[in-house]
Amino acid sequence: MSFLDHFKLNEQPFGLTPDPEFIYWSDQHANAKAYMESTTSFNDGFVLITGEVGSGKTTLLESFLAELEDDVVFARVSQTQLKPTQFLQAILVEFGFKPFDQRKVELLDTLNMFLIEQYANRKKVLLIVDEAQNLSKKVLEEIRMLSGIETHKEKVLRIILAGQPELREKLDSPNLKQLDQRIRLRFHLGPLSRREMCEYILHRLKVAGRPDNDVFAHDAFASIYRYTGGIPRLVNILCDTALQCAFADGKLTVNAEDVMSTVKELNWKKHGAHVRSVA
Repeated sequence: MSFLDHFKLNEQPFGLTPDPEFIYWSDQHANAKAYMESTTSFNDGFVLITGEVGSGKTTLLESFLAELEDDVVFARVSQTQLKPTQFLQAILVEFGFKPFDQRKVELLDTLNMFLIEQYANRKKVLLIVDEAQNLSKKVLEEIRMLSGIETHKEKVLRIILAGQPELREKLDSPNLKQLDQRIRLRFHLGPLSRREMCEYILHRLKVAGRPDNDVFAHDAFASIYRYTGGIPRLVNILCDTALQCAFADGKLTVNAEDVMSTVKELNWKKHGAHVRSVA
């Protein structure tokens, strides 16, 4: 019998690959998405979304992008350890250009003409930068310059920066003050509460084909929260490993004792003393 058959599932409920189908809309995730959606409503939309590793930023972005209207053209840049010229090239590649033989001034001219053309065609242009905490200050300054491109009526580039908490610290530096002032809205994704974590686990099981709340025993949730702190990615790792162990042992339910055995196998400590690499 396979793992999925054993637990009466249609698919893996706790995969680590971002999947909008499994997203759990806690209040804060719903608010963060609303902030993202505001970028297409305001002419000067510029939003900052931060959160710890594994807090659900990338899954949130996937969900947001999947629902964009046809009048929105977007570029998503996730490789952020780039020099300014490389960063501009990455944006233009996303927009369908092949700009590798252009100098920086030519790249800027191409991008500027593209933005004005899209505006003339009544298209909204959105730049999404994921893992933005890795951007150099020089590239962040380029983003500030891009955010200022405008027609005689309004700005023509909307921007979402998403990254880990150190991005906020970087933007607080004096030489990035002008960029920081351009940001219209900012939101920080914290961990799930214990109640939200329980709902998150049950939601993912339901999406995977198991609507009954009987895979994890009631006493398992406190242990899961103690060792994950409500960080979604850590919850996925612990729950998935616990289910794999239960399957190997022929069990249909995971209890607190099983969670503790899984924690020991993963060599985890209580959340707060976690080794960063597990996230």
